[in-house]
Amino acid sequence: MKKVLVLSLVLMSILVSCKKEKEVEVVPVAPEKIAVEESISEECYSGTIKKDTISMNLIVKGNQVTSGKLSYNFYEKDKNEGTLVGEIKGDTLLADYTFMSEGVSSVRQVVFLKKGNTYVQGFGDVVDDNKGKVAFKDRKQLKFDGKTVLSKVECKM
Repeated sequence: MKKVLVLSLVLMSILVSCKKEKEVEVVPVAPEKIAVEESISEECYSGTIKKDTISMNLIVKGNQVTSGKLSYNFYEKDKNEGTLVGEIKGDTLLADYTFMSEGVSSVRQVVFLKKGNTYVQGFGDVVDDNKGKVAFKDRKQLKFDGKTVLSKVECKM
């Protein structure tokens, strides 16, 4: 009888301890948010049209041109050079070009269409917003005639 009583107590304690383990509440852990770092790349392009030279350097993060330089070196004319900030949508780069020409600071929109390892500059009617920026009147009417083509080149430090 003692053996049965001891065995019963042992079994009861096992059942109670198992039951207590099941009662422990499991709190779900929220998965950590993993920050996906967008890569930053530098791209450089250059083109020569007759005796004029155009060069463009871009710092690209995701679909944003966070900074860049654009330089128009026209033969026997003042050089235009300035900075670019803009966005790449699909194969089109639309950016604000802030530059100095003849001692005056100006801002105008520029647009380039990416074709392989080249960018083709687009042109269209523009309007002055009277706040110091010249922008395209209607982006749907832009023309990429292929006369101003910048080819990918190795970036210089």
